[in-house]
Amino acid sequence: MLHPGDSLSTGRRVVYIILLGALTALGPFTIDLYLPAFPVLESDFRTTEAAIQLTLTGTMIGFALGQLVVGPLSDKVGRRVPLLAVTALHVLASTAAALAPTLELLSVTRVLMGAGAAAGGVVAAAIVRDLFGGRRLVVMLSRLALVSGVAPVLAPLVGSGLLLVMPWRGIFVVLAVYGAVMLIAALFLVPETLPRARRAEQAGTTIWQRYRSVLSDRVFLGVLVIGGMTFSGLFSYLSSSSFLFQGAYGLDAQQYGLLFAANSLGVVLGVQAASRLAARFGPQWVMAWSTAIMLVAGTAIVITDQLGLGMWGTVVPLFFFMTGCGFTFPCVQVLALDRHGKAAGTAQSIIGATNFGVAGLVSPVVGWVAGSAGISATTMAAVMVGCAVIGVAALWLLVRPRTVGLLAP
Repeated sequence: MLHPGDSLSTGRRVVYIILLGALTALGPFTIDLYLPAFPVLESDFRTTEAAIQLTLTGTMIGFALGQLVVGPLSDKVGRRVPLLAVTALHVLASTAAALAPTLELLSVTRVLMGAGAAAGGVVAAAIVRDLFGGRRLVVMLSRLALVSGVAPVLAPLVGSGLLLVMPWRGIFVVLAVYGAVMLIAALFLVPETLPRARRAEQAGTTIWQRYRSVLSDRVFLGVLVIGGMTFSGLFSYLSSSSFLFQGAYGLDAQQYGLLFAANSLGVVLGVQAASRLAARFGPQWVMAWSTAIMLVAGTAIVITDQLGLGMWGTVVPLFFFMTGCGFTFPCVQVLALDRHGKAAGTAQSIIGATNFGVAGLVSPVVGWVAGSAGISATTMAAVMVGCAVIGVAALWLLVRPRTVGLLAP
């Protein structure tokens, strides 16, 4: 046995996949589940769209900052204590959000909810790196990447369904229950996976030293840029798709939901294929293809829109763009964590904070580019193409696939 996880039974590995996947999904669901309730919140609090959108910005900030703290802390004191403490914060903050009488208090609780959800994804990936290596690491991380890629797409659909049976405050009750279930499951089912000896190694280092050791790696910086740009391209679609398909193309809410679900299948297919291909050919070469696919697909959307080919001229290349995102997500995590097993929490915290932080900044650019003319397929795809160009450049200038060897067994 080369890694601790090699001794786990198949059933135990399945339990880990389900539990760690659910922990990873807590963050995206905390961010996106209440998006369909924005018009209701605007009406109830008698405020503006911009003020409601600031609650989303606050959540993204809390989520990014929480990861930057939890990751290095988990490398120093172990995985369980930060996971339990921060998930408990999420439960309390979600309960407070459900009871918030004013928009100001809701905004504060949303920041705390974001920070409380931060532990799930960071610690889940770090636990996987503690237990696994080589090809099995690729498979396990691909499962988490599937969750982190699909959850932001599915969360608004779930939120829409919840609003049919409960008021908007009920969404935060659901998130509090979700967090409580994760807290109990982690308490009884997640052991400490960071050996005491490894914790002792980190005890004499500061957070800044651990950040410096990770950020001094050229390959890590490259995959960090690629991950951030891929997530930004995805969020550019998420932030503009309802305006585009319901406004410009005239779909109703149900048709839009079906289209949304179909596109999410592209992410699923990409992640599942990437786990097999990366183990055989190396994640760097999978990303060489996936980043190129995203660039070509984004460009195709611009061309088909300018040629006036209508909705299907957008939908078909958009599916390939989403599939390219699915190929890229697990490869980013594998390359980053395989090289930094001793600082897996720190490495994953930087990746997670960058993905959501950069995506939160880039996704509103679609509306800014569109201006008063309104969002079109061209304006959406222009931002996606820009993200893909930066991702391709980072791959060949920073990662340099030929300098990266295949994964160890």
